[in-house]
Amino acid sequence: MKPFALAPTNGKWTAMPSHRAWLERQAEALFAFYERNIVNPLGGFHDLDDFGRPAAPGYGAGGTPSRWLFATTRVVHAFSIAHLMGRPGADVIIDHGLDFLWNGHRDPDHGGYYWGVGYEGPTDSVKQAYGHAFVLVAASSAKVAGHPDADRLLADISTVIRERFWDEAFGAVAEEFTRDWRAFDSYRGQNSNMHLTEALMAAFEATSDSTYLRMAERVAERIVGANAAANDWRLPEHFTADWRVDKDYAGSPMFRPYGTTPGHALEWSRLLLQLWELGGRQLDWLPHAAKALFARAAADGWDHEAGGFYYTLEWDGRPRIRDRYWWPCCEGIGAAAFLNGIFGDPAYEDWYRRIWSFVASRFIDREHGGWRAQLDEALRPRSDPFFGKVDIYHSLQACLIPTLPTTGSVTRGLFARLGQESASIG
Repeated sequence: MKPFALAPTNGKWTAMPSHRAWLERQAEALFAFYERNIVNPLGGFHDLDDFGRPAAPGYGAGGTPSRWLFATTRVVHAFSIAHLMGRPGADVIIDHGLDFLWNGHRDPDHGGYYWGVGYEGPTDSVKQAYGHAFVLVAASSAKVAGHPDADRLLADISTVIRERFWDEAFGAVAEEFTRDWRAFDSYRGQNSNMHLTEALMAAFEATSDSTYLRMAERVAERIVGANAAANDWRLPEHFTADWRVDKDYAGSPMFRPYGTTPGHALEWSRLLLQLWELGGRQLDWLPHAAKALFARAAADGWDHEAGGFYYTLEWDGRPRIRDRYWWPCCEGIGAAAFLNGIFGDPAYEDWYRRIWSFVASRFIDREHGGWRAQLDEALRPRSDPFFGKVDIYHSLQACLIPTLPTTGSVTRGLFARLGQESASIG
C-alpha cells in the first residue's frame, strides 16, 4: 500500500457519527465471533483456530493442553466491557472466567496464580508478574461491571502483588518465581511492569484507593522516566536485577524478544497520558514522554512503503523481526486517539487514519471473522509465534478507546457513560 496524504479535511474521524458507528460494528463483530465458541465447559476458555472453532488442546504450543493465565484474564476483562455495554450473556462468560481463575489458576497452597493449567492441574506453575498484572485487570474490570466475586479476587491479587512481586526499593515488580516463591532468575522486564501500570490504574478506578495510583506512577518513572530519553526514546525491554538496561538479552520471541518493540512504546504513550489524566495532570514529564515515544515508534517502526509496524527493531532503529502483528497497530490506534483527543495535532489524526486503514485492509478477516494476528514481510498471513484467532483484548480496545474520553480506561469510560445515560433518562 503506497502512502498518500490523509488530510483531515472533514475534522476528526472520532467526531463523525458514521465512524463511531463503524467502530461499534467492529466491536460487535468481535464479541459475536468470540462468544460463539470460546467457553470451555471443562473450565476456562478455548483457543480458537483461524475459523473461530475451538482449537485442539495445545494448538500451536507443542500439544500441551493448557489454559493460559493471560488469556483467561483477558476474556474476563473483555466481557466485563461487553456487560457494561449491555450485551446479554456476557455475565455468564465473566462468571465462568472468574470461577476458573479462583478454582483453576489460583494456587490454594502457596498463593498466587499458575501461568498454565491443564485438565489435571497446573502445566506451568511459575508465578509470572505479567500474568498477575492481568489478574488485577480482570478483577478490576469485573468489579466495575458489578460481579459479586470481584472483590474477593481483587483483594487476593492485590495482596500477592504487594507482598510477593513489588520491590519497594526500585518501584517496580520482580518478574517471576517458582510455585513456592523462590526467585526464578535475575531478569526484570518492561512488559510485565507496563501491564502492571495498566492494571494499577484500573484498580484505582475501581476502588478510588490512591495507593494503586502512586504505585503506577513509580513504575512509569522506573521504566520510562529513567530510561527512554537516555536511549533516544527507543524503549528498553530487558533489565538486570538492579534495573540496569540489558541490551544483549534475548528470550521468548513472543514475550521477550531481542532489541526494542515499537508496539510497547505506542502502548506506553497512551498509558502515560491516562496516568497523567488520572493523577490530575500533576506529573509534567508524562505528556512530553508520551509524544516522544509515539514519534520514535512511528519513525522507526512503521514501514513507510508497505505499511504496518515491524515487530522488533535493532538498537539503531533498523527492522529486526519484519513481520507485522495486529497488536502494535491496535496500540498505535489507541495512542493516536489519546494524543489527538488531548492535543488536537493534525499529525495524530493522520496517523489514526493511516493505522486504521492498514488494519481494515490487512488484519480484519471479513471471510472467517475475527482479526488475523500476523503477517509476513510481504503482508501475507502467517503463523508462529501466534496461531489462530488470538484473544480479543487488543482489537476490542482499539475499537472502543476512540469512542471514549481520554480521562481513563475503557471500563471507566463505559461506566461513566452509563451514569450519564441513566441521568438523562431519569
